[in-house]
Amino acid sequence: MSELKRTPLFPEYEKSGGKTIDFGGWDLPVQFNGIKHEHETTRTKAGLFDVSHMGEIIVQGPDSALFLQKMGHK
Repeated sequence: MSELKRTPLFPEYEKSGGKTIDFGGWDLPVQFNGIKHEHETTRTKAGLFDVSHMGEIIVQGPDSALFLQKMGHK
């Protein structure tokens, strides 16, 4: 069995006590403080859904490897 992938927000899930599940091979949160509390907070304040696992980018061309190497450095 392979290890679940994690989005860049995963450390925040851990800090916030998020209960995570396998969602299509990704370790994603399903609950933090309880469904009633989260529902009320989303309706009266705001909610956030991490969709970073849903995108794909295709990089191609003669300098694509060089471009990706530059993007990996901070």
